[in-house]
Formats: sequence, C-alpha cells, structure tokens
Amino acid sequence: MLSYLHIAVNNGLKVIGYTDTAQGTLRLNADNSGEFTQAVLKPAVRLADESQRELANSLHEQANKVCFIARSVNFPVLHEPVLPSNS
Repeated sequence: MLSYLHIAVNNGLKVIGYTDTAQGTLRLNADNSGEFTQAVLKPAVRLADESQRELANSLHEQANKVCFIARSVNFPVLHEPVLPSNS
C-alpha cells in the first residue's frame, strides 16, 4: 500500500481510500511444513477523480516493482485491482 500511495501521489492522483483483500496460496509439504507459493492482492482504491481510474490501475505494476515486501519474498505477489464499493 505505501509503495502504491507514493507512486500515486507522484503521478498526480488523489487517493481518498485504499483497502485490500489479500489471498495467499500455501503449499503443505510431506514433513508437515508449509510455505507460501503466491500472494494475490486485490486493492480497492478510491479516487477523488474517477476519470483517472485507468492510470490508477496501471500504477500497481510499478508499485510492485519497488515494494520492499514483494521484493523480499521468494514467490510472486500479483495485483488484481477491484473497484471499491460505494460505502
């Protein structure tokens, strides 16, 4: 989220809300250990100007490239932006 918000403001976006529903895939091994093999982020970004939605969605890839968490794990972190609810 922090990487996205930083990139958003640098691109002139005014983000007024951000929620994320993350999902992870866990592999269970024969020795009862486990490890994540993938994470999927489903950010819902609320914008002050909805006409900037295409730009807002396009920035997730750039945010992923500079995110210290995504760069620190040995599995892919994917982004699937969703439209925020009106609440």
